[in-house]
Amino acid sequence: MQAILDLIARHKAGSARGICSVCSAHPLVIEATFAHALRHGAPFALIEATSNQVNQYGGYTGMTPEAFRDYVLSIADRVGLPRSRVLLGGDHLGPNAWTKDDAETAMARAEQMVADYVAAGFRKVHLDCSMSCAGDPVPLNDAMIAGRAARLCTASEEAWARAGGETPVYVIGTEVPVPGGAAEDLDTIAVTAPEAALATIDAHRRHFAEAGLDGAWERVVGLVVQPGVEFDHRKVVDYEPGAAAALSCSIEGQPHLLFEAHSTDYQQRQALADLVRDHFAILKVGPGLTFALREALWALDAIERDWLGEGASGFRARMIELMRANPEHWERYYHGSGAALDFDLQYSLSDRIRYYWPSADAQAATAKMLANLGAHPPPLPLVSQYLPSAYAAIRRREADAARPASMVLAHISTVLDDYHAAVSQGSETLNA
Repeated sequence: MQAILDLIARHKAGSARGICSVCSAHPLVIEATFAHALRHGAPFALIEATSNQVNQYGGYTGMTPEAFRDYVLSIADRVGLPRSRVLLGGDHLGPNAWTKDDAETAMARAEQMVADYVAAGFRKVHLDCSMSCAGDPVPLNDAMIAGRAARLCTASEEAWARAGGETPVYVIGTEVPVPGGAAEDLDTIAVTAPEAALATIDAHRRHFAEAGLDGAWERVVGLVVQPGVEFDHRKVVDYEPGAAAALSCSIEGQPHLLFEAHSTDYQQRQALADLVRDHFAILKVGPGLTFALREALWALDAIERDWLGEGASGFRARMIELMRANPEHWERYYHGSGAALDFDLQYSLSDRIRYYWPSADAQAATAKMLANLGAHPPPLPLVSQYLPSAYAAIRRREADAARPASMVLAHISTVLDDYHAAVSQGSETLNA
């Protein structure tokens, strides 16, 4: 991951540079990311998978790390982005998927998962042992988290020694936001205290040294903290630079380390730029992109109904029916009923619908709608009514109403534009 190490060094030298990390397994989100990288001349595009999405047992996508790598690279090949410009990362790699097991069982599985990720070519590794397993104290202290992270780093380094290739880089951190957004209503959120961030660094440095991982420690590039950004089902907590000023300054004396900000989804463009400037320079985004995907597909459903009438596929109704019939991905998060539940199923910012896209039924419903619109391209005024971002892209000849998937890509790209603007500030030569 020399590209990431170089970028971190440039930021530490004073350039307001950052990294956008796209955490999604949806093919249209990944395609949009790669097309965006090509269009803007980015040196690389970083795609990350979470331990829940992808692991040795398949995760909710059904893919192992090796299968996910091949899947992502096949999209890059189709788009025309050279494989050398595709970087792969693993997010929340630790015992998160197995917290119902005792710690030893969960950690053994996590070790195998990390090794499988690295063997498959993932080189940005988030070592996340912040969660308690069966029988553990709640919460875990820094020493326990750091000790387990060092154990996983050892598994990673051993896998890299066997596989060869570029060295892995690591992200650590104990104040890790819940993947996919908060389940409770939020108005404000506490910023990580500077002394807590420094204590986390010190604990990990100490445990890495005890495990003989001094070389790996030099490649720890990110610390996950809470800069005061989050979203729940219906609200976004916006970044306030003043509230995070002390935390921002605390990382300046740490060589080769910046902050990684999770849950940056739905932040405004200026807030994203402020985060990068304030050293929260690795910006993770996932649900915000699949939310844009869902927006575009819902808009195409409306276009299809207005354009084809009784010949429409009923895509949106089918997706709601699918979610209601299989509640395992949302029942712990959405507690309404009737129309209120229908609203959350469709429009919640936590975007639990993203867990349903890999299913055969969802893929068939999507394909049917896209085929209908491809066979009967809608007129531009109708596209403008429901999907103005796609209308603008069609006018620029970057999309085509006869290729409805291209209109989805255009809408997703509007979110990527905000991240591009934020992470490329302060640099004349690189655009990531």
